[in-house]
Amino acid sequence: MISRVKYREGKPRLFPLAAAAAVGLLLAFALALYPLPPPARPWRQTPPTVPSPKPFAMPAPAVRTLANGLTILVFERRGLPVLTLRLVVKTGAEADPPDLPGTAQIVAGLLNEGTSHRTAFQIAQAVDGAGGSVDNSADWDESHLALSVLADHADMAFDLAADMVMHPAFAPAEVERARRQMTSSLELLKDDPGYVADTVTAELEFRGTPYGHPPDGTAASAGRVTPSDLHQFHNRYYRPSNAVLAVVGDISTEEAFRRAEGYFGNWRDPTSAEPLPLTATSHAPAREILVVDKSDAVQTEIRVATAGIARASSDYDALMIANQVLGGPAANRLFKALRTERGLTYGASSDLVCYRRFGAWESKTSTRTRETMKTLETILDVMGRLRQQPITGTELEYAKNYLIGHLALEFESSDGIAAQALDLVLDGLPLDYWNRFPERIRGLTAEQVSGALERYLDPGRATIVLVGDARGFSKDLKKLGTVGVIPLPELDLGSPNLKASGSP
Repeated sequence: MISRVKYREGKPRLFPLAAAAAVGLLLAFALALYPLPPPARPWRQTPPTVPSPKPFAMPAPAVRTLANGLTILVFERRGLPVLTLRLVVKTGAEADPPDLPGTAQIVAGLLNEGTSHRTAFQIAQAVDGAGGSVDNSADWDESHLALSVLADHADMAFDLAADMVMHPAFAPAEVERARRQMTSSLELLKDDPGYVADTVTAELEFRGTPYGHPPDGTAASAGRVTPSDLHQFHNRYYRPSNAVLAVVGDISTEEAFRRAEGYFGNWRDPTSAEPLPLTATSHAPAREILVVDKSDAVQTEIRVATAGIARASSDYDALMIANQVLGGPAANRLFKALRTERGLTYGASSDLVCYRRFGAWESKTSTRTRETMKTLETILDVMGRLRQQPITGTELEYAKNYLIGHLALEFESSDGIAAQALDLVLDGLPLDYWNRFPERIRGLTAEQVSGALERYLDPGRATIVLVGDARGFSKDLKKLGTVGVIPLPELDLGSPNLKASGSP
């Protein structure tokens, strides 16, 4: 039998003492090799000082207008062997035929789906073979096609871009596929409360103008549009005198102009399009409230919109500052009031929407159904206090720093440079606009921002759109004004009154 020997009380335990001594020696040796860092000093308890943003300078393009009226902008950018061609037509969804919303989007979307000389497969094969990518779509005020390839495929890029813009086939099979995709997407989006809230708000804010319809179209218009409709739209608006081409990348200025002349020079204007009527927005004299009743919703999408400005407005800079304070990343009073102080939502923001002719200013969030009224009242209160009380010096500084510091990010890529330059041309702004932007922003005062707020931010005349279960808040909502309610199944985004035919 093996006996277990126990240490007696009062006797030294030689093995534990030796082990402790060895461990101590090892620790001393380790500390000698790797000393502990010194105690944190007070100045290390605060974040390091962030230096001022480096001065930003957008490169100046070389500009030339071809005999057919097509304007060419060229930016030499030799850092990477990449070439980007971005062509913009100065017409978009605002020119959709009244009974065919979504036409501009379908036309632009089919530019790379076959031409008179190439099939859709051949276009895709050519782009892939050049290590490239193509992007084409339409928005308000513009339709675009952007093609990026490796720079040694420049000849192919100019040839292909010109072919897609000038000779789209609109083959019946491709049109039918686009119609089915459009119908399917819209069916899904109709059940998306965020999409419904955004679209209804825009239609109410811009009714009576060319922007007062859904740019993505409707299921009804998707079912009616034909290849002939698309050809008619293309022939009317896709004209060299109504377009601008930006060439950015690893190419010399003279070579870019030469290739543009060679591939786009024979593009000719068809019969001129009639100009769009510049109708004014018809803002209601009092607050307008519309509820889209989604009875199965557990939360409410909330939009509060007021009148805005066109992109070229002289108030743009001041309202950019104001928007940062209201709901932008820099300060965001909405987020502080709704999330930080009251815990009513996970996020809140505001957007300054500026088109070529008109604009709107929209605040947006979502919340639990039972918190809908408290959230809406908080938004209106934040808007009212921002209009009545000057913004603080800290808010002004945060907003300025964000706008100036964020600017360079818009010009990181060749396509970003092309897009920003083309936007300036489309909006009638000078090409050195962004180079002078930091100076203009730094020069703004709180008083100038407050003046712009007083002119545009009026919660008493706001358009309010709620998408959610109306049973949870419609009764209390009446104290804010007259309330219209449309059940979601009866909503028709293509109808002037937003109600489907036969609805009460």
